[in-house]
Amino acid sequence: MRELFIGLALVLVLEGLAYAAFPGGIKSMARQLPDIPDGTLRNFGVIAIMIGVAIVWLVKHS
Repeated sequence: MRELFIGLALVLVLEGLAYAAFPGGIKSMARQLPDIPDGTLRNFGVIAIMIGVAIVWLVKHS
């Protein structure tokens, strides 16, 4: 359970860094989101999940 909270905290840190470092870019990306097809967003989400699982697996098994 501790690792879950650490993971969530790291997500918040990375999100915060993006908003702090690139506020204009975040706004621009948010404006473009409605124009991106659902399938494309879903594919990016699945790819992000796969990369995240792979990283966790590599860290846990090394």
